[in-house]
Amino acid sequence: MDVLGTLAAFLVLEVAVAVRLRLKRFGRKHRPFYRVTAVDGRRARDSRVIEELGFYDPLEREPDKQIRLKSERIDYWLGVGAQPSDTVRGLIKRHGETAGA
Repeated sequence: MDVLGTLAAFLVLEVAVAVRLRLKRFGRKHRPFYRVTAVDGRRARDSRVIEELGFYDPLEREPDKQIRLKSERIDYWLGVGAQPSDTVRGLIKRHGETAGA
């Protein structure tokens, strides 16, 4: 295989990325804070993201301030085939219930 063929194969692999919607951890010890992100599924939890889609603060007492999501962008990513993690799937459902109320 020549160099051009190798480069073309590499570019095809980079385009076909399995995008996951998952949490990226911030905060300090015993005080977690998470960002909901769209990320390449092969990357580590706290690595570079494609797009930040909101945040989740599990220790916030007010439910309205606990989850903040960009619904339009999440709908876009789900529409193009991104797979949410189990936790993010639950957050999306919770956010949908509170947004409708």
